Amino acid sequence: MSHDDHADRANLSALLHVDPDVHVASTLDKAFYLDPALHALARERIFARSWQWLGDIADVAEPGSLSPRELLPGLLDEPLLLARDAQAALRCLSNVCTHRGNLLVAEACRARQIRCGYHARRFELDGRMTFMPEFKEAKDFPTRRDDLPQVAFGTWGAQAFAAIDPAVPLDACIGEMTRRLAWLPIGEFTPRPDLGRDYEFDAHWALYVENYLEGLHIPYIHAGLTQTLDLANYTYEYYPHATLQLAVARDGEPAFNLPASSPEHGRRIAAYYYWIFPNLMFNFYPWGLSVNVVTPLGPARTRVRFRSYVWDEGKLGTGAGGALDQVEMEDEAAVQTVQRGLRSRLYSKGRYSPTREAGVHRFHRMIGAAMEAGAAAAGA
Repeated sequence: MSHDDHADRANLSALLHVDPDVHVASTLDKAFYLDPALHALARERIFARSWQWLGDIADVAEPGSLSPRELLPGLLDEPLLLARDAQAALRCLSNVCTHRGNLLVAEACRARQIRCGYHARRFELDGRMTFMPEFKEAKDFPTRRDDLPQVAFGTWGAQAFAAIDPAVPLDACIGEMTRRLAWLPIGEFTPRPDLGRDYEFDAHWALYVENYLEGLHIPYIHAGLTQTLDLANYTYEYYPHATLQLAVARDGEPAFNLPASSPEHGRRIAAYYYWIFPNLMFNFYPWGLSVNVVTPLGPARTRVRFRSYVWDEGKLGTGAGGALDQVEMEDEAAVQTVQRGLRSRLYSKGRYSPTREAGVHRFHRMIGAAMEAGAAAAGA
């Protein structure tokens, strides 16, 4: 490692340092939100090593099913392929031919093999290459490099997740959520594409996540939620790679009918707000689930995808999950003004509320740890 590499790593560590004690800590330096070079580093060191949501798997329910997916489109743009073989085993493979890089499958279909349309290379549904014309004279061919790489993959109910180079197992990210909500029939939730929304706005992705992780702003920018939620009993739970915000309903407002097996049995829970590092939000309401995927499009441009899965149609449009468009507009307006404020020559960093912004503090420390771990892995 060169002297310059040591200096770069030390500078990065200093820039992203957040004191572990929230009572004395200052927030991330504003350079994290403004520097294009740090945006590029975050793409590789945070997002390329994280678990990302691939959507539901209804289209690969039958043996012989293939479904192309893209890992975090707009940032990672990694072409993947869900493939269920004749024995019903479901895998996540690269959707790129190992010959010359052609994309293999363009749309969901049924097939016995995967065939490249460019030069006719063929693969089994487990990724093994089985045929390639005009390669009889090629030496040391085929090798395992000619098979389609398998990608780390997992499911919860009908929801799928994948990671190219995961820093931790999937269970470390979603395990607490799946066990806490085991009473929910998540596999029976109905996808509702008509309720899906995509939003784009001019702010750094982390500002949007920070806003999600704290309830401090709710009474000041969300008048509707303030009328629905009992903010005095709003609580936070922290896990190594996730955060849960438990939102309690005011009297008379919609709440879950919780079974005895639920740890919250007897409480009037309006919503379970789960955040999974770095950019996934699973919002459970009495009507079902809203999945939010936050995608950085640039240092100051973000896309958020909302996808809905309905459990109780009769409760749509009510309670904490009843006016998602309005809440989203209010959140976007807030983070966009923060983005503009960060450009001020008179601001560098702030402080945390120990009671309401501990989740933001943990998020900032996770960013620093991921960026530095990536630097160590790269030898920087």
